Amino acid sequence: MSSFKALGVQNDYITALNELDITEPTEIQELAIPFLMKVKEDFIGLAQTGTGKTAAFGLPLLNQIKVEEKKIQALILAPTRELVQQIKKQLFKFTKYSDRIFLEAVYGGEKIDIQKQRLGRPTHIVIATPGRLVDLINQKVIRLDHVKTVVLDEADEMLSMGFKSQLDAILSRTPNNKKTWLFSATMGKDVQRIVKNYMANNPKQIIVKSYGLVNENISHQFIKCTASQKLNNMVQFIKAQNGNRGIVFCNTKSNADTLAKQLIAKNISADALQGDLTQKEREKVMRAFKNESIQILVSTDVSARGIDVKDLGYVLHQQLPVQTEYYTHRSGRTARAGKKGISIAFITEKELQSMHNIEKKLKIRFSKTSA
Repeated sequence: MSSFKALGVQNDYITALNELDITEPTEIQELAIPFLMKVKEDFIGLAQTGTGKTAAFGLPLLNQIKVEEKKIQALILAPTRELVQQIKKQLFKFTKYSDRIFLEAVYGGEKIDIQKQRLGRPTHIVIATPGRLVDLINQKVIRLDHVKTVVLDEADEMLSMGFKSQLDAILSRTPNNKKTWLFSATMGKDVQRIVKNYMANNPKQIIVKSYGLVNENISHQFIKCTASQKLNNMVQFIKAQNGNRGIVFCNTKSNADTLAKQLIAKNISADALQGDLTQKEREKVMRAFKNESIQILVSTDVSARGIDVKDLGYVLHQQLPVQTEYYTHRSGRTARAGKKGISIAFITEKELQSMHNIEKKLKIRFSKTSA
């Protein structure tokens, strides 16, 4: 195992990493950082969620910023406001002992006038969701003329969430000689189109061992039941976890709201995270979950993007996801940083085929268990 110093990371950043208890590089960091530090080429990093991608691109990105140039030199695009906020927070912590690098996060759900005001100050790096960034570009608040590097984080999720046209609009307004670093958990046709249209021929590509597979530290289980039995089976499982926190995934906002209320009625501390909440409401729910005031977060797939909560013991699926790739992102909420976790689906007879499709595509095996 290499050290961060051996990878070329500056001592100022290493001091900050040590304070954050980040002392040994993950696989994607070990493979990506030396290349991104030294080589001015496009790059593709294929790795599952929870593998340390933010530091893998963040440390080289900070390293290349020229502090004396008060212009936007780098752009990071991510699918959700939660992930945008998380990236900004982590990069800010990395710079604790280095020269001051100014970061701004822009995303929907916050008043655009507030973001305009902040962008009036010198800014080196912008972290953004595609939709809000396009709004700011159209209003001539942000110019991308001096951007040297664009990072597309969770590129597959941005495309699956419908940001294809926004990404095209943004990338077409960046300089032709910029570097593009793309990080993704999957490599579908839409991601390949981005690579073909906006990246150099044959960009450097790094694939971590777990790419294409779900985290090996996750135990995949299922409980076969009728639709009417699902709630009681989930309650039995959750109560057997002795207060450990977990996320329950639903396929619709209404299901998430209903299930959260049903769990509360069964004396389980829970709350729902779904798209109709205001930013203030979302932040309140996430604070309660992170500080362990609530045990269960009930969420839709889209609302869970960018969530990074330590020490989650399990993920529950009220229904299996419609898109197989979503199972990778759902289950990746547990078993982070080398720990073990459980991903358990409550499925009816009609859902068995969906489970088998996930097994085949992701090369995993669900083991049958009982409530």
